[in-house]
Amino acid sequence: MLLDGDEWRRTFDAYTRDAWRFEAQPTYTMPQEADNVARFLRGETKPADHNARWHERVHGYVASGRAIGRVRVVRKPLTDYQRYQFAWGIPGNITAGEEIRILDVTQQDYGLPLSGTDWWMFDEAQVVHLNFRPDGTQISRETVSGDISPYLEWKRIALTHSVPFSKYVKEAG
Repeated sequence: MLLDGDEWRRTFDAYTRDAWRFEAQPTYTMPQEADNVARFLRGETKPADHNARWHERVHGYVASGRAIGRVRVVRKPLTDYQRYQFAWGIPGNITAGEEIRILDVTQQDYGLPLSGTDWWMFDEAQVVHLNFRPDGTQISRETVSGDISPYLEWKRIALTHSVPFSKYVKEAG
């Protein structure tokens, strides 16, 4: 089933324990971020309200006792978009309450499905694919039907081999 607009928001907000994302695209092309990515690349200062709506949502989830997190897959050298995420996006998301880990697959892919689809997992019971064009533009969200055990295993592998964002940044220098 394809999830768009309000249906996607309702599906996301309905989780009761944890929401977790496998985030593997090297670049995301989102019209609402284009100006900020350009500002970052020009070396400008991050706006004070950067990503505020997402931070409010994350804070609300965490305040209600729900967890939210992701593993961000990277391969060196980082793309411009990943550098933007590391500098402007991820730190604020963590401050809002999201647990973000980094999985560097430069040397090893750990048997994970690293091309094509990102996905969210809700309460370890529901998986939603985020489908993208090669340029990083999201084209649809689709509920996975059937056995989700491969996703549970991929989540386990990703969590096992990833490190907290702060540790990755410190070690990467």
